[in-house]
Amino acid sequence: MTQYTARTRALTVAGAVLTLAASAVLSSAGPAGAAIHTCSISGDRAKCAYVTGIDAGSNLAVRTGPRYSAPKSPVFGQYHNGDELGLICWTTGDGDADGHGYRYWMRVDNGIGDGYVNDWYLDTGGPNTWKSQIPQC
Repeated sequence: MTQYTARTRALTVAGAVLTLAASAVLSSAGPAGAAIHTCSISGDRAKCAYVTGIDAGSNLAVRTGPRYSAPKSPVFGQYHNGDELGLICWTTGDGDADGHGYRYWMRVDNGIGDGYVNDWYLDTGGPNTWKSQIPQC
């Protein structure tokens, strides 16, 4: 085998490996980049978003009001990255639990009832994106 053929083969294999690696990263990105989308909540079409930014071993609790001192909503379970919630409207309240000072909360629906989560933990794209799509409460 000539040096040129060996080098060409090595570059071809390296390119294939990089293509597969990039493909795996893009396909595993999942819902975090999805932003607001249409989904079905108990058979009704709704605007929805995915939970994102929750630390491993932790969960997102849905509250009865837009503050962390509000009780957890009894009609919601624990939510993790990739879980979907219906969006009803937005309001302001306590800053996010991670200390970024983000005070926007979404009133969310699961088909049984509603509650509130800080928008920091949803993939809505932020206020410049969702204020035109989601009404204020």
